[in-house]
Formats: sequence, C-alpha cells, structure tokens
Amino acid sequence: MENLDINITIIDRDGVKHNVAAPTDMAMNLMEVVRSYELAPEGTIGVCGGMAMCASCQCYVLSDTELPEMQDDEEAMLSEAFDVKENSRLGCQIQLTPEMEGLQVELAPES
Repeated sequence: MENLDINITIIDRDGVKHNVAAPTDMAMNLMEVVRSYELAPEGTIGVCGGMAMCASCQCYVLSDTELPEMQDDEEAMLSEAFDVKENSRLGCQIQLTPEMEGLQVELAPES
C-alpha cells in the first residue's frame, strides 16, 4: 500500500523542532497533527475545535510550501490575534495534502 504520509517539521513553543509524519489520507489539518503528537499542552491549541474562531493554533509558515488560500474567516481571526506575522496561518485551516511534503511551521506563542 502506498504511504500517504508526508514529512513536516513543527517547531513547538519552546523552540524544539519536531520532524513528524503526517497522514494525508485522513483529512487531517495541521492543528490536529499538532494535537495528535502532543506538541502543545492540552487546552492550548485548537480550543475552538478548528472553526477558525480562536487563534490558539496560529503558526508561522517557514517553508515555501504552497498552501490553500486564506478564507475570510481565517483572515478575520488573524486580524484580531496576537503575535501575528506576515506568514501567520491558522493550523486548523490547513488541510494536509501530499503536495505539502517538507512543510515547516513554528507554533505562535500562546496568547
């Protein structure tokens, strides 16, 4: 069976780099991957359940990986969030696909 995992790098809030294998065949988003690997303390990421209604899963995209375009609700949420940079995205809005092999992100500080 074909391996549908991609390798991505997630830098946690302590600056520790984690190289993880993320499945692309389970419709998981980046926030769910962070949670499944427990790279952020329980209750500090994905607080709204992935509805783009909080910014607890904000991350900074460090690689040139092509990502889905930002939708209005994500943009609106980031406009109110703390520690926003030009490369900020909400992890819950990034569905993982095979094309995202090599994605590198850093979790934004807890606000």
